Amino acid sequence: MAKTITIDPVTRLEGHLKINVDVEADSVINAWATGTLFRGFETILVNRPPEDAQHITQRICGVCPVPHGLAAVMALDRAYRVTPPGNARIMRNLVLGANFIQSHILHFYHLSLPDFIDGPNMPPWQPSWGTDKHFTSPETATLVEHYVTALEMTRKAHEMGALFGGRMPHPPTYVAGGFTTTPRKERIAKFQSYLKNDLVPFIQNIYLEDANLLAEKYQDYFEIGKGPGNLLSFGVFDQDAAGNIKLLRRGRAVNGSTTVQPVDVDKITEQVSYSWYADNTNDLKPTSGATQPQYPKGQAYSWSKAPRYGGVPYEAGPLARMWVNGDYTDGISVMDRHMARAQETLKIAEAMLVWAGQLNPEGPVYSRPSVASSASAYGLTEAPRGALGHWLNISSGKISRYMVITPTCWNASPRDTSGTPGPIEQALVNTPVENADEPVEVLRVIHSFDPCLSCAVHVMRPAKGAKVFTLVHSHGETGSHTHGHGGMQTFTHDRHLEDDDRR
Repeated sequence: MAKTITIDPVTRLEGHLKINVDVEADSVINAWATGTLFRGFETILVNRPPEDAQHITQRICGVCPVPHGLAAVMALDRAYRVTPPGNARIMRNLVLGANFIQSHILHFYHLSLPDFIDGPNMPPWQPSWGTDKHFTSPETATLVEHYVTALEMTRKAHEMGALFGGRMPHPPTYVAGGFTTTPRKERIAKFQSYLKNDLVPFIQNIYLEDANLLAEKYQDYFEIGKGPGNLLSFGVFDQDAAGNIKLLRRGRAVNGSTTVQPVDVDKITEQVSYSWYADNTNDLKPTSGATQPQYPKGQAYSWSKAPRYGGVPYEAGPLARMWVNGDYTDGISVMDRHMARAQETLKIAEAMLVWAGQLNPEGPVYSRPSVASSASAYGLTEAPRGALGHWLNISSGKISRYMVITPTCWNASPRDTSGTPGPIEQALVNTPVENADEPVEVLRVIHSFDPCLSCAVHVMRPAKGAKVFTLVHSHGETGSHTHGHGGMQTFTHDRHLEDDDRR
């Protein structure tokens, strides 16, 4: 008999995600991913000056604001037909790279690792689930020590990014036509010092070693959590003025193939058949898309739309980037995502050392754009969690349409019009669950994607803010233990880091 397990909210991630899975014969047979909050930033931007976009869209997320700032100014650069100077391109990369390093270290140690180890008998480690932990006590003690060290490393990555970004998060230095910071020699030297003395050694000697140890202990997770097998990267870290050469290239792979195919932006649409948006906005391209909430609506179950490329779902993220770039093609699974992310962190950190040395303290940082009163443009880049796109329409000097497709919209999308589940939903199917009362295996799959539901305009009802984990048996039969939640079983899952704590 199938059991439906509801985890609401999924903790240790940015934003509010709800996951339902049906478990039968100790395995997940179906899954649904629900974005529980409406994001209204696209609506907020309408009728505002285009130059507001990079500042407002960074507030979509407190964990990865930098990619939003970059995507916004990339769209404006295209709209205004301006090419930033080399110094600006490099500093954009350096601040973005600092965000990537900070986010990847945060994800491994503070968001995912607690799924695999038992920490001290104290918050934020308790309460926790004791199911399926493979590490010895000495190994666990070392990983907990590294957990604490990683907190210091994330702080240093933020400090490093703020040298050119002005502050982290939400750096104000990204502007159409360039950057507002000058690459003074002392800033360059201090930036390089953070990399050489702190972050690169930590990534090489601790993070990569810990990722390898995790993979050794949990080799079965190389066979769990594949998903659709389609991988998408918009490319990131421009190496030339035209953006044709990137550290991590643009492309896509279909069904686990190592053959890289091109990305045609016109083949991207957003489907809303199972999302709380008006059906007349279904399957629109971002250039003509609309955000028209409709709640409740039929069988819809998420505030997230369902982005599709050529009508099919694609996974985005470090594994997709490294796969498309030819750097990691071992497989598509929970553990492959962790390994690709760790290796990407080192690749970016080492490249940043080179870029910092290319800055010219005497060179320009800004090219004044010719402001267009009417234009359509887009900016495609990568956030730590994957492919990010901003689409911009300008009319009479004001924003007339703005659309954002985030990485987690790709990964945590609901079903599309054909009923095809999104990548996380597909990845959860066939996940073994040893104990339905402590479904840690489900969390390991979810966290491997590092979902980020984004700061949002909250749609909530008074007195309805209770956060519970529920287990509901099929045919209306409830779990054996209820706690006043209308026949729902409450789980006390470990809530290591809430959103506000991580900011």
